This record gives sequence, structure tokens and C-alpha cells, in this order.
Amino acid sequence: MNKKAEELKLKDTHFVTPHGLDEDEHYTTAYELAKIADYALNIEEIAKIVKTKVYTININGYSKNIKNTNELLGYLEGVYGVKTGFTNGANRCLVTSVKRGEMNVICVVLGADTKKDRTQDSIKLIEYSFSNYQMVDLKFMIEDEFDTLVDKAKFSIVKGINNNLTIDLEEFDITLYPVHKEDIKDIKIETELRENLIAPVYKNDKIRKSYIKNRR
Repeated sequence: MNKKAEELKLKDTHFVTPHGLDEDEHYTTAYELAKIADYALNIEEIAKIVKTKVYTININGYSKNIKNTNELLGYLEGVYGVKTGFTNGANRCLVTSVKRGEMNVICVVLGADTKKDRTQDSIKLIEYSFSNYQMVDLKFMIEDEFDTLVDKAKFSIVKGINNNLTIDLEEFDITLYPVHKEDIKDIKIETELRENLIAPVYKNDKIRKSYIKNRR
């Protein structure tokens, strides 16, 4: 478990026991619990288990219903996991995964005095996230700015046979990104192209000076 925590770059998580009961050197943080949940939800079997509200098992010929202890599952819109928890040291804890539209949120509440407190706190945090943040298509914004810039550019290749260039953007991982609704208007894409080039210009050469996303 500690090896996996190291692989996930969890700097404030350390395991002593596999069951999670209180130990002085057994600890984590809300942020790193969210990272653990995010990793676990990409494992199909785990994702299937944590979103199951009721499951029937058979014990010695008798069927028994097992109920998920996540009180928000099936109650709050978009909830599909993850895990409740309680020890005398940690009090009431809840890690909740919620998806509405294109936005996916993992909410972590630790140290609540009662089950009611952790439920209410979780709902407040989740509703705040969806009310105040919006997924922004940064890829579209970058591509739009880039296309406009290329259309206006007048490339000159010194000692070149001609000035014909095919310009493309590099692939990048970020597409949709959560941004506070009040900050969306302040997103600014800036880039500068080197229009004056010297031959030879090779395939996949970079001809930009800078490519910056500013969020003010």
C-alpha cells in the first residue's frame, strides 16, 4: 500500500494497517484521499462496486441484502460513489464522486461529529462546486486563437525556395477545464509566431516564441 502511495506521489499518506483502524503512523489528507479515489474509480470493478446501492449475497443457503452505507448514493443527483468511513480518531468521513454533465467532482469530508454533519457538509461542498464552476473548452479557445493568428501571419523564409508553410498545433492533454464562472471572462490566450525564418526549415520545427494561458 505504501509502495502504491509512492507511485501515486502521495507525500502525506502512510499506511500501517490494511484495515484503516487508528494508528499513530497511519494517516492521509483530504486532498490525497481524493487522488486515491480518482485512481480507484478508473478500475472497472471498483467503480462498479462503489456505485451499487444494494447487493444480494448467499450465506449458507440464505440470501442476504448488503446495503451501501453511502447515504448520498441514489439521493443526490449524479452521485456514483465512493466510500464512507468511521473510527474514533477520524470520526465520520465521506468521499463522494459526482458527475453532472461534463463536470466530475470528488468531494472529501473528514472529521464530522455525526453522520448528519458529514452529509450536510458534503452536499454544501458539492452544490457549491456545481453552482460556481463551469467546464471550459480550453482546447477550442487555443485552436481558435491559433487559427486567427496563422491567418494573419506573413511568413518569410530567408534563403528558402518559397514561403509556403503548413502550421499545426502540437497535441496537448488539457481540453475541458473547470473554471470559476466569474473568472471565465478573464481567460486570455497569448501566443507569438516567428514569422521571419531562415532556411532550412524542417518538419516539426517549432516556430513559436511563447504560448501562454493567462487566468487573472
